[in-house]
Amino acid sequence: MKVIATENAPKAVGPYSQGIEYNNTVFYSGQIGINPTTAKLETGFEAQLKQILKNIDALLAARSLKREDIIKTTIFLTDLSKFSLVNQAYEQFFKAPYPARSTVQVSGLPLGSEIEIEVIAKTV
Repeated sequence: MKVIATENAPKAVGPYSQGIEYNNTVFYSGQIGINPTTAKLETGFEAQLKQILKNIDALLAARSLKREDIIKTTIFLTDLSKFSLVNQAYEQFFKAPYPARSTVQVSGLPLGSEIEIEVIAKTV
């Protein structure tokens, strides 16, 4: 196993790694809309979503990966009625073929976030 870490994405808010590489696969921890410069959670759903996508790009760059290397995402929403906003951002962030995806509604997320996204990427 190899730990993936970068200062360009938020530090972990608990005892976990930003990412772990194992057998040509990187498992990235879920990202919430924390701005790594301010260490503060962005305000509002769309601002959090935008920051999460920036954080994902930073995590990928730490391993010289691109969005096209993502094979699976899991999205956690506190309000499933925001699903269409996620789809709009997703279509702009990714190109077909899109990664596999699961989306679930949860009762709460760390620091009061409205959305969290975790990704799994291939390295070869």
